[in-house]
Formats: sequence, C-alpha cells, structure tokens
Amino acid sequence: MTGFFCGESVEETIMGFHSTGSGSSKERRESSRFPLKEDLKYRLLHTKNQSISGTGTTLNIGSGGILFTTQEMLPVGRSIELSVNWPARLDGTCALKFVAVGRVIRSEAGRTAVRIERYQFKTRGTGSLPPQTESAHAS
Repeated sequence: MTGFFCGESVEETIMGFHSTGSGSSKERRESSRFPLKEDLKYRLLHTKNQSISGTGTTLNIGSGGILFTTQEMLPVGRSIELSVNWPARLDGTCALKFVAVGRVIRSEAGRTAVRIERYQFKTRGTGSLPPQTESAHAS
C-alpha cells in the first residue's frame, strides 16, 4: 500500500475504473479521466473575510484534475481544498478519503473543474472528533 503515500498516480491507485478519455485530437487533458461518483467537500483557501465551502459529488477524476458538482460558481484561479470519500479501503477494512489542493480552472452552473497540484490519502474517521482539552493547546 505504499503507493497511496508515495506519489502513485490516481489512475494506478483506483484500479478497476475505466477511462472516460475520448482519445480525440480535441482532448486538452494530458491524462485520462475516470468516472467516480462520491461525496465531496470543498473549501476555498486564503479567503480573508468570508469562508466559502460546500459539498458536491465527483463526476470524474484523473491524476491532473477533478470535475465535481457545486452549489455555486466558484472563482476561477483560486486555491481550493477538496476532500473526497474514497471507494477503496486500505487493507480492505480502513475507510479512506482523498484530500487534494488545487486551482479552480473552470466553474459553471452546477459544476467546477479543479487542476490538482498535490494530493494524499488519509484515513477517514467513523465519527466526529472528541473535543480538545486545554492541555492539548499548551505549548
């Protein structure tokens, strides 16, 4: 399972999915996309006065980008963090989430495309985190 954490491409990690790339000369992507419909949370980074976040559903994903549904149009060029419930499990038992940071490259009514700059897989908790105590904040 070292590939999850050592830069293995998303395509290699999600074995079993089939590419949605058309192979036509009009295709601008450098990598293939794979259909993936999973819950997603997003949060724009570096916002000063307001927090822009929401939920959606992935439509497709590749090593270079992700297309997902949104509740609102997102500003093109902005940095964004995405968290996707991943369908595969680590060692067949541990739920995972795909966490990525990227840039919004296209946003239209109901969907947004993001170019992935970096990503990692994290374990997904089964419930909410316990409240932090004061001692956890001490330096």
